[in-house]
Amino acid sequence: MALLGRLHPVLVHFPIALVILAAMAEGVAVATRDSRWHFVAVANVRAGAFFAVLTAGAGWLLAQTPSIEPTPLLTWHRWLGTTGVVFTVVVALATRNVRRFRVLLFAAAALVAVTGHLGGLMVWGEDWFRF
Repeated sequence: MALLGRLHPVLVHFPIALVILAAMAEGVAVATRDSRWHFVAVANVRAGAFFAVLTAGAGWLLAQTPSIEPTPLLTWHRWLGTTGVVFTVVVALATRNVRRFRVLLFAAAALVAVTGHLGGLMVWGEDWFRF
């Protein structure tokens, strides 16, 4: 199980990119009124949801290993990540209503971005951007 948990840092970037790209594609669909971009968004968010579930499972396993210190930042990362995964799965299933899809997709992308930022803070520290 520890090996599966250690895959979290490797896996995590793929669903983040897919969800963010889905939101960007949907933004282009709104701006251009070209429905092909909506189909790109749907495909990306569906793939992102699938990989997000796997990645979150690996993250929960990683958090249980003895080498990971339970901190408030980890707790926030864990629960925002879980919420982001649930939102992403709901978005992937709610593709028939375009307005609902858009609202949920942009919310999921925001959650994914914030959660990724918290994960980066855990790995790189709060002083990462300071020179």
